[in-house]
Amino acid sequence: MKHTPLPEDTTDRRFELARVQTAALVIIAFAVVLFLLVQARFILISLAVAIILFSLTADIISFIARQRIGPVRIPNWIASIVALLLIGAALLSVTSIIAAQVNTILQITLAYAERAPDAIAALFAWAGADTQAAVLNSMRTIELSGYLRGAAGGATSLTQGTVLVILFVGFLFAERVWFQTKLLNFTGSPAQAVRVGRIISSIIHRVNYYLLVKTGISLVTGAMTWGLARAFGMEVAMPLGVITFVLNFIPNVGSIVATGLVALAAYVQFGDPWLTGVIFAIAGGIQFVNGSIIDPMLMGRALRLSSFGILLSLAFWGAVWGVPGMFLSVPIMVMLLVVCSHVQALRPIAILLSREGLPESEGLLDRDTARDLR
Repeated sequence: MKHTPLPEDTTDRRFELARVQTAALVIIAFAVVLFLLVQARFILISLAVAIILFSLTADIISFIARQRIGPVRIPNWIASIVALLLIGAALLSVTSIIAAQVNTILQITLAYAERAPDAIAALFAWAGADTQAAVLNSMRTIELSGYLRGAAGGATSLTQGTVLVILFVGFLFAERVWFQTKLLNFTGSPAQAVRVGRIISSIIHRVNYYLLVKTGISLVTGAMTWGLARAFGMEVAMPLGVITFVLNFIPNVGSIVATGLVALAAYVQFGDPWLTGVIFAIAGGIQFVNGSIIDPMLMGRALRLSSFGILLSLAFWGAVWGVPGMFLSVPIMVMLLVVCSHVQALRPIAILLSREGLPESEGLLDRDTARDLR
């Protein structure tokens, strides 16, 4: 019996139907993943932070495990326990410091909230008394109590998240011993396992380098902001320094917000537009030099990320996970860039995410990652 071919229009209809079904499945899958990201945000944020901390300390554990006490080498499990205790102590210390600073900032905010409406309304005095009165009435309608309660609640959840992060890091240390065996069994090929291991190593090195450089630059920027505020006799020098340090981890937007907060605090305290302008210019100069000149020089080619892609990642993860998502947006984007660079079907995404449209090549996996960071 002869096979009768389908009419051309029927084939085209089936092809279009398959495309529509594929697009619908992609949209449904994206919606489900987005729903899970939002609903499990607390656990996922804690897990992401734990993975970053684990990657930062993995090399330290290997270094400790290579040391000898006389003829005896330190076992890997002892090195992991020591590292976990150090991480736990450091996290709890940092959490207590941040909680104390949050309480200080809340008290200062309450004190400044009484003076802020009059100070901001005075900026519109040139537009007439009616405009100034309208701005003053609008500012007085803003209720800060809700925001302050949210900040206090965030400090409480920070402590809970710290405990969860320590638990996650402990489990990751426990699984570290069997990682290579699992990777080999998962890929089913020694060569493929080595390749996947190199990709993971590339991600870890680039994220670690970004965090170390960003921490150093943020420390310098926060210290310089604190020195600027102290030099002009501002009452909130230490909180401004701490806030500047924290906000500098948020790409692009964080430095702008930090500079605006310094200027706003100066105007509320002094009420002098010219002095506020000088403080604003100096604070902006500090952010520009550290963020736009020194930062790119130290980062080198380690983070060949598109500026527009960083903004999109910042907006997406900020909408999904809030402020913690903004802090994690760049490490997540680095991970996506490296993974997409080595998966042929996803390489167009890596081209869009990279700065010059030149994502990481396969040959870079065989090179020392430190050479690419310079």
